[in-house]
Amino acid sequence: MPFSNSSELSPSFMLASIPGLEAVQSWMAIPLCSAYVLAVLANGAVLLVVRAEPGLHAPMYFFLCMLAAIDLALATATVPRILCFYWFGSREISFAACLLQMFLIHTLSAVESTVLLAMAVDRYVAICHPLRHAAVLTNRATAKVGLLAVARGVLFFLPLPLLLLPLPFCGSRVLSHSFCLHQDVMNLACANTTPSVVYGLTAILLVMGLDAVLICLSYLLILRAVLRLAAWRERLKVFSTCIAHICVVLAFYVPLIGLSVVHRFGKDLAPLVHIVMGNIYILVPAVLNPIIYGVRTKQIQRRILSLIHVADR
Repeated sequence: MPFSNSSELSPSFMLASIPGLEAVQSWMAIPLCSAYVLAVLANGAVLLVVRAEPGLHAPMYFFLCMLAAIDLALATATVPRILCFYWFGSREISFAACLLQMFLIHTLSAVESTVLLAMAVDRYVAICHPLRHAAVLTNRATAKVGLLAVARGVLFFLPLPLLLLPLPFCGSRVLSHSFCLHQDVMNLACANTTPSVVYGLTAILLVMGLDAVLICLSYLLILRAVLRLAAWRERLKVFSTCIAHICVVLAFYVPLIGLSVVHRFGKDLAPLVHIVMGNIYILVPAVLNPIIYGVRTKQIQRRILSLIHVADR
């Protein structure tokens, strides 16, 4: 029976479960919970280390702190609710909670994309215009970039839940993932969703799509500058400063593209594929980002090791 969001009955959705494996979902939640705990500890450690180490009070590490805060927020907005479902059977999510979660996921992803672009620009200026780096990328400029990233994400993705508010929903209310995404919720509406489709695609292209293009352009310019260096050893030394950022970019965009492909072309795929891809999109960047920068940054390594030694005493 169709229902409208303005009806007296509060509409709700059902989070996706894996057909045939409902009995073992509580066990499947253990690796998910472990990954979430690791993400919280690792990103929290990065934030504490950068705050406590004056030598790390520089734009690159402030950007890293922004990534850590975004990943913590994104994981916390989704994983605890998934664990409630897997462990306590709380499968139903209200329409308002679903829209809020959807808004947070898309907005935080947009903010992270903007920060990754800013980090690419930081690498470009540091390598191609090293004498201007300190003057261009000041702490004040870094703070402005962070505020701009948040404002950009909110302005572009706030209309998504607003476009879904007046739509009636009927038939199946079962989502494809264990959390709410715009494409997923929109597909359950029994009305014309063309405005929502067009705006959603436009927002994705103007934020994540444009950022990806500009990041690629930054690295093309960096590569051109590196190849102008005479010695191979010098080329490798300069380009090695970009390795961590390249890995973080891949950890963000590969799951994002994979999830988009599954939504677009994977309607006939097993539900397990949708659920796994969704969880990868949420948790892989949050787990990998602090590990990548922890391995590549000696100052962070030393500070974390000193904290571990203090805790062992």
